[in-house]
Amino acid sequence: MRAKDGVGHYGERVAARHLEDNGLEVIECNWRCGQGEIDIVAREGGLIVFVEVKTRSSERFGVPAEAVHRVKRNRIRGLATIWLAQHPHPYGKLRFDVVSVLRQPAGPAHVVHHRDAF
Repeated sequence: MRAKDGVGHYGERVAARHLEDNGLEVIECNWRCGQGEIDIVAREGGLIVFVEVKTRSSERFGVPAEAVHRVKRNRIRGLATIWLAQHPHPYGKLRFDVVSVLRQPAGPAHVVHHRDAF
């Protein structure tokens, strides 16, 4: 496994735990189809939340959430449409969140949950 992949998996585990600690129910992690991957699908009440997780080891290239640009947001919206088609339940509203995870040299990561990010 490449170091970058290890950082990403670490961030997704931290993000899932953070979401659960804050009352969301994680439905799926790393859902994949031919068009790509959704990091986390969660539920908050009747709301389905699609979560993009961005993890960095430093802010040298900006905060993690800045990496979720227009093209990435559009891809996630398209993937959400596919996920919803494959999971036919009477879901209510949708929300798209970003969780930024910044690893620290020691101690717990710094986590920021950007609700309704796009």
